[in-house]
Amino acid sequence: MKLARRTTKVSPSKTFGVDALVREMRSQGVDVVGFSLGEPDFDTPDHIKDAAVDAIRAGFTKYTPTAGILELRQAICEKLRADNGLSYGPQEVLVSCGAKHSIFNAVFALCDEGDEVIILGPYWVSYPEMVYLAGGVPVIVEGDIGRGFKVSASAIENAVTPRTRAIIFNSPCNPTGSVYSRQEIGEIADVAARHGIVVIADEIYEKLIYGDAEHVSIASLGTEMKDLAIVVNGVSKTYAMTGWRIGYAAGPAEVIRAMGTIQGHVTSNPTSISQKAALAGIAGGREPLERMRREFARRRDYMVGRLNEMPGLVCPVPEGAFYAFPDVSHCFGGRLEDVEITDSTTFAEALLRHAHVAAVPGVAFGNDRCVRLSYAASMERITEGLDRIEAALARVR
Repeated sequence: MKLARRTTKVSPSKTFGVDALVREMRSQGVDVVGFSLGEPDFDTPDHIKDAAVDAIRAGFTKYTPTAGILELRQAICEKLRADNGLSYGPQEVLVSCGAKHSIFNAVFALCDEGDEVIILGPYWVSYPEMVYLAGGVPVIVEGDIGRGFKVSASAIENAVTPRTRAIIFNSPCNPTGSVYSRQEIGEIADVAARHGIVVIADEIYEKLIYGDAEHVSIASLGTEMKDLAIVVNGVSKTYAMTGWRIGYAAGPAEVIRAMGTIQGHVTSNPTSISQKAALAGIAGGREPLERMRREFARRRDYMVGRLNEMPGLVCPVPEGAFYAFPDVSHCFGGRLEDVEITDSTTFAEALLRHAHVAAVPGVAFGNDRCVRLSYAASMERITEGLDRIEAALARVR
């Protein structure tokens, strides 16, 4: 059977690929410590689950408007006003099947064949693939580990061409945990405004911030920037609701309408029951979120501290999200039993096969010197996994 050319440009998600392998090994009785999947290990708060049960019992199981129910879009508008200083109306909000879906809609609504989209690297694995699927060209601008993997505004400006249509901007960042300062975001906003480039701002890790870092939405930096921004967020990470699949985008009404038209022909509305659950999360109290954030901060400190004590590893301290992104290139050229370590993929393979620890190769995120480790796991499992990594590294020859 002949497949469309676009399928040859797109690679399967390596994060879900590693997780599938972990599940297979566990089914065979292998005790694998999983640092691979970006999913909070906490349960969805009870008041959110109760709202979903109530929706089912009330028969709220039919189609909803493609853009999402009005009360949820109103709650999102209030959240954006209270948390981010942004003023949107419900007609400027689209609820989708996860933040990934929201970004996909935005890329498809903006990109014509051959249009370029600037992506800051290291990047989340799906950004370039979405651009490829839309017929666009991803342009990767690399961040430097010495800057906490952050990309400068001048580097972004150097990548701008007449074909540049959008920038995908993610802070806090997956996979590095980097959080851009207000000044850094302002400099990037100036570049976008000067060239009239749309910024797709992925803010899904907004509430997972540590230390003195602050989250600043690029859309809040003036009217001109708000008119060029599509703000993407969701409930997956904030409320431990990854499986509920609710995300949203806010932006200029004409773009949101176009995104809604695309969504209407691809998925129709997001799940009715999940929308009621998301409403309970967004409109509810913040204490479950704060408990989760404090625990992630404790795990971060422990994991990064341990990694930086291991000979040869270098791991910047992440200011947000729940990932560490250590540089493991010191091990390249070595061997762990029968695995020759030449890059991030073989390093991750060696860990999985001979330490039974799952990490995602950094090449999936555009950096082949690093691996991504998620600390969205219990402290007990984090300790066990780091013990295994340390013992494995001592056996590298």
